Amino acid sequence: MSTATPRRVAVLGATGSIGGSTLDVIARHPERFRASVLVAHRNVEALVALCVAHRPELAIIADPAMESALARQLTAAGVRCEVASGPEAITTAAAGPLCDTVVAAIVGAAGLDSTLAAARAGKRLLLANKESIVMAGPLLLAALREGGGELVPVDSEHNAIFQCLPGGRPDLDAKGVRRLILTASGGPFRGRSRAELAGVTPAQACKHPNWVMGRKISVDSATLMNKGLEVIEAHHLFGAAPERIEVVVHPQSMIHSMVEYADGSVLAQLGNPDMRTAIAHALAWPERIEAGVAPLDLAACAPLAFEQPDLATFRCLALAFAALREGGDAPAILNAANEVAVEAFLAGALPFLSIADLVEGVLAELPAQPVVDVQTLRERDAQARSVARRKLRTAC
Repeated sequence: MSTATPRRVAVLGATGSIGGSTLDVIARHPERFRASVLVAHRNVEALVALCVAHRPELAIIADPAMESALARQLTAAGVRCEVASGPEAITTAAAGPLCDTVVAAIVGAAGLDSTLAAARAGKRLLLANKESIVMAGPLLLAALREGGGELVPVDSEHNAIFQCLPGGRPDLDAKGVRRLILTASGGPFRGRSRAELAGVTPAQACKHPNWVMGRKISVDSATLMNKGLEVIEAHHLFGAAPERIEVVVHPQSMIHSMVEYADGSVLAQLGNPDMRTAIAHALAWPERIEAGVAPLDLAACAPLAFEQPDLATFRCLALAFAALREGGDAPAILNAANEVAVEAFLAGALPFLSIADLVEGVLAELPAQPVVDVQTLRERDAQARSVARRKLRTAC
């Protein structure tokens, strides 16, 4: 990549943890990258602060009601850039001429349209929004083929697999790949029984032992649903059948994932638990750049431990595997029901252990249908959310 022409990067979800890590890496390499588009959900003050630091060409706030406040505060801060708002503006920017690289880090199903738009437009897509590929894996892969762009995963586990595979997404059989092994920290409740989890609070669930993340993904990590979504994502990203994807609990979070080959070799990607490693790799790929991450001290982090996940206690992982095996839009139904369940748990309206129960109930009520197009998928997503909310009201 020529240092004379920096990559212009759109950071969708700029005020979140992935966005912050991305902007940190970008700031370390101004000759290589420029944050040209910054997108936030509703946090105007945080977005303005980022615009002051990075001077984008376009700032977008997802909530249209906040646009005037954003424009007013940017003017007061002396920042001159375009201002826009709403989902359509985000999608247009992801496909537009102000960027050649898109970091898709909007949480949940809300990130689907902009992710697909970036893929169709041939951008380098740094995928941190796992829900997009979980919901619409076949549609996203078709959009990438149509646009001719490239996808580099940013989730630490999938980025690790990408690094351990020759060519990123090869024919697994042709390259002698036996299985993909996703590592899981086990979350804040590893080793606890169901009885011990009955009274878990949102604050406890959001306190991850190794990673600093948003509230929704922290709860998903605590239930192991996050790992289940990653299993579905790995299936689409790398063309691996469910039986060739395994999850192993690795509490130290130093090995981010592994690939086992037919000759018995297992390649692993190791590093400190810092998202800047995966982000720097994805931004600069196939080159390597400084990420600001401390060197890994192997002696200090030893010993490294591994164990099987407790699927009886953390049922969400088993439900994700079941949805993947069922196929069609079952993963989208799973994702929608889980988003409703996690929202209810964070609001104090659903016990921690009932998250899996609610997801299972929605999956049972809505058998899988083929993934046809985005509109049909959105209708099914809405239907799943409606069923989940009805079940919540009944339970209360």
